[in-house]
Amino acid sequence: MVPREVAPGCWVVEGLSAMGSPANRNFISNAGFVVTPAGVVVIDALGSPALAERLLAEIGKITSRKVTHVVLTHYHADHVYGLQVFEQAGARIIAHQAGREYLHADTARLRLQASRVELAPWIDARTRLVPATDWVGGARELEVGGERLVLQPVGPAHTPEDLALFVPRARVLYTGDLVFRGRIPFVGQADSRHWIAALDRLLAFDAKVIVPGHGPASTEARQDIQLTRDYLAYLRQAMGAAARDMTPFDEAYQATDWSAFAHLPLFGAANRMNAYNTYLLMEHAGP
Repeated sequence: MVPREVAPGCWVVEGLSAMGSPANRNFISNAGFVVTPAGVVVIDALGSPALAERLLAEIGKITSRKVTHVVLTHYHADHVYGLQVFEQAGARIIAHQAGREYLHADTARLRLQASRVELAPWIDARTRLVPATDWVGGARELEVGGERLVLQPVGPAHTPEDLALFVPRARVLYTGDLVFRGRIPFVGQADSRHWIAALDRLLAFDAKVIVPGHGPASTEARQDIQLTRDYLAYLRQAMGAAARDMTPFDEAYQATDWSAFAHLPLFGAANRMNAYNTYLLMEHAGP
């Protein structure tokens, strides 16, 4: 874990392009932080308490200022299992209010239960889900030490509670998992139609640097957002046609040309699941 400064005062630590495992401590997503004169604002909490402790230590090498806030881009496990460390350090946690539903759902409870087995010893009985201190329902500005940060809801897309953070001074945009750079996105139960629209909203920020939820920071916003956008659009096109024609999923999947994306990391691990979830979505919602 090596923090990289992508613009003055704006930092990122980049997770591995891999599935979470005990070997990598679930370090598979990015986190960011913005150093202000009055404290540090962290974006996402990483995938285990041990990783969050390491992140706090790395921040401490850069500045003596305390972490005052953690802004969550969404409540997926690889972004939130470190939250309790920041809560114990006294930080306020900010998230979109739509995250409450997931936080209290069986899905989150069962995911944590499975992680205690699959990611042991880094996720264990002491690891817990942490609610936000401040739930936001719309666009909001957070000012810390004179640094103005724009919190912009952009869901439902990857999740219902997607929240982007923009640093106007530096034109840095932390997108969470709306943008996956250099790897296949995790689609899950995403609303891919709104996800595509949300990417267009992100472009409107005219950011100089984009920090994605996964993959390296980008100075070519349109180009790197396009990969995620093209993939989602192709899923909808291919699986939408199959659902409309009532072609069985297995047959449709085998008949689809995936060559434009097959070279990307995690294609083998994620693409079939992404396609199946999109097939179900298109069956119910139509193209």
